[in-house]
Amino acid sequence: MRGASGAFKASEHNRGRATIALGLATAVVAALALITATEGPAAIRSVAAPPPPPVPPAEIAISPAAGTAVNPSVPLGVEVSHGTLRAVDVTDTKTGKKLAGEIAAGAASWHSTAPLSYADSYQVAATAVGADGRVFHQNGTVNTIKPGALAFPSFVPVPSHNGVGVGQPVVVKFDHPVTDKAAAERAMTVTSNPPQQGGWYWISASEAHYRPKAYWQPGSTVTVTANMFGVDLGKGVFGQTNRSETLQVHDSWIAKADGATEQMRIFHNGALVNTMPISLGSKQYPSHIGPHVVTEKMPTMTMDSCTYGVCEGQPGYYKEKVDLDVRISNDGEFVHSAPWSTGQQGSSNVSHGCVNLAPANAQWFFDHFGTGDVVEITNSGGPPLPVYDTYGDWELDWAHWQSGSALH
Repeated sequence: MRGASGAFKASEHNRGRATIALGLATAVVAALALITATEGPAAIRSVAAPPPPPVPPAEIAISPAAGTAVNPSVPLGVEVSHGTLRAVDVTDTKTGKKLAGEIAAGAASWHSTAPLSYADSYQVAATAVGADGRVFHQNGTVNTIKPGALAFPSFVPVPSHNGVGVGQPVVVKFDHPVTDKAAAERAMTVTSNPPQQGGWYWISASEAHYRPKAYWQPGSTVTVTANMFGVDLGKGVFGQTNRSETLQVHDSWIAKADGATEQMRIFHNGALVNTMPISLGSKQYPSHIGPHVVTEKMPTMTMDSCTYGVCEGQPGYYKEKVDLDVRISNDGEFVHSAPWSTGQQGSSNVSHGCVNLAPANAQWFFDHFGTGDVVEITNSGGPPLPVYDTYGDWELDWAHWQSGSALH
């Protein structure tokens, strides 16, 4: 009995262990069933890498886009996406020549390095290799605007001119009227070394002057730049080209002619170096007062009063050869030799508006004064030199000068 009882107990023990094992197996199966029920096949698929996306083909864009005519100052460009540029050829249809350009680092873009022309057409042929290895071609046409007129910016003094005096303004003249003066002024810059405050004043619709607040400092270097190409100046007029020039300002030469004393004192870099007796314009023909700037000089010329309305047969008419002529206004005012008035020089004003000098003094003045040097006339009884009379720029105080800018 004891042996049977022990066997029974062992059997019961083994059945208990089997029951526990079966329960654990059932639990595992249930858990797997739950996972499968909640996540499904995606849980299995997540283990595998996703398939690669399709490789997009190369795309080439030409700018400016075809359609409306574009400003030739805008560079022509080509860009590629999903690839690299292999070649870009741009042909000027007017000349048949290739337009210069370069492909940027990385070969994703190209841009022109030479300016386009007005009223022209450019054929673009671009080739790229896509990331998928395929070769792609793109052709296009870019047209530029046709202006109604082109305005050329001339400089005064001309670029070939040597040094100028401290009173020399910078002058830009256009051969067509400028309607949008602000656009033109934004395209013009003047720099000076040493730096000096200055500004533009529009003398007319086709002429702009730049001067510093005070006379240029002796020894200054002045550079004017007119980047006019592509600038819309209004009413169909566009800037023709870009230009620049540099002027060198020499020593300061300023003559002060006083109609009250009939003397002219001459200053070199601020120091008095000479004094001369003079005769200014008579009461009938008074000299203009204010700063005058030398524009030209001639060893000899024929002066004709008919140029300002007093012609042959009229009282005061004259036509005679005059030596050592230094022009200081466009109204016919000169500093010149006047041997016929040496008796009045230093005592009375008898000229037709000019500054009369004895021959020896006229020679000295002619030898020392040139373009841009200054003659300041006071107490002559005449009106101020008009601002529009060649270089009447210094007649205006700084506030009035600034008001002549299109940007103020």
